[in-house]
Amino acid sequence: MPIVLTDTQEMLRDSAMTFLQENAPISALRTLRDTRDPAGFSRELWQRCAALGFAGVMIDEAYGGSGLGAVEAGVIAEAIGTTLAPLPFLSTAVLGASLVGLYGNDSQRSALLPAVAAGRHLMALALDETARHRPERIATQARRDADGYVLDGSKVFVVDGHVADTLVVAARTGAAGASDGISLFLVPRDHAGVQVERCVLADATNAARITFDAARVPADALLGNAGAGAQMLERVLDIARAVLSSELLGIADASFTRTLAYLKERRQFGKAIGEFQALQHRAAHLFAEIELARAAVLRCQQRLDEGHADGPEPLVCVAKAKAGDTATLAVQEGVQMHGGIGMTDEFDIGFFMKRARTAQEWLGDANWQLDRWATLRGY
Repeated sequence: MPIVLTDTQEMLRDSAMTFLQENAPISALRTLRDTRDPAGFSRELWQRCAALGFAGVMIDEAYGGSGLGAVEAGVIAEAIGTTLAPLPFLSTAVLGASLVGLYGNDSQRSALLPAVAAGRHLMALALDETARHRPERIATQARRDADGYVLDGSKVFVVDGHVADTLVVAARTGAAGASDGISLFLVPRDHAGVQVERCVLADATNAARITFDAARVPADALLGNAGAGAQMLERVLDIARAVLSSELLGIADASFTRTLAYLKERRQFGKAIGEFQALQHRAAHLFAEIELARAAVLRCQQRLDEGHADGPEPLVCVAKAKAGDTATLAVQEGVQMHGGIGMTDEFDIGFFMKRARTAQEWLGDANWQLDRWATLRGY
């Protein structure tokens, strides 16, 4: 299959890019940050995004979505990365919608997916419990009690957790350390026994620390089969990593574009600094790295949509690692080629650097991805 977007996917990419550039410029992110907005994003903008199909891109048409795949979600995420639009896209439209869509029962799908597609319901995955992404290290307990479960434990770095209406909580129902002992639960954020502490990250986006203190949930809060959470998470996390790779690609592309514009504008010794060969070489190298990342990300998403992988898809690790490293290179080169002024808050390039760092850590940084790739390949 050619590693290029189809005409329809190109149209979606262009429309998403145009809409977000016009309605979610970086100045809007500045305003949200400087006013300490309690939500951290514009609910009105998210409603408009939902009307364009962003929220339901991966939701089946029977539940009000578009029924599209990782490639289409990726082109939207790339537009989000290009504009740094603070939207609950990954947490709700990708992670939440995929988990419920793939593993929820009819009642759970009917209750959640139409509202998610319409932009009325937000979701967040409460997974990590350590400073680094370690999805297998789950200590939160879910013990069976009468006709339900009781949750005890805590989660960190729950992206959009403070605004989510429903949390998807990974908890241990089996023996400690067993990969088949993890289950997923749908828990309302305002449920008794759930305490949420908002955290504003370095890039001005949202996350939360969440504590479960004898939080009792009914049996029908269980998502999928008891003990099958690790396998469910593995599949959906790969989808999310592939889509997040597109956001990193958008960050790299936007940083490169802004840097090129600055090289043409800034003059030194009577000429534009872009005429200096050393900077031209660095720009050419960065362009090549971005195109390599673009190919890796798109092929990974195509593989997921084709369903060829029997189990984990190693290309996801390649895409996330390459996109993360490329975004890091792009923002570092951007700040350096802007000179000292690139370190000031006045210039937007610093916003891209902060977001690149946060996005690279989310769902596993480059080192984590390469280690997983080696394990999947039998090393």
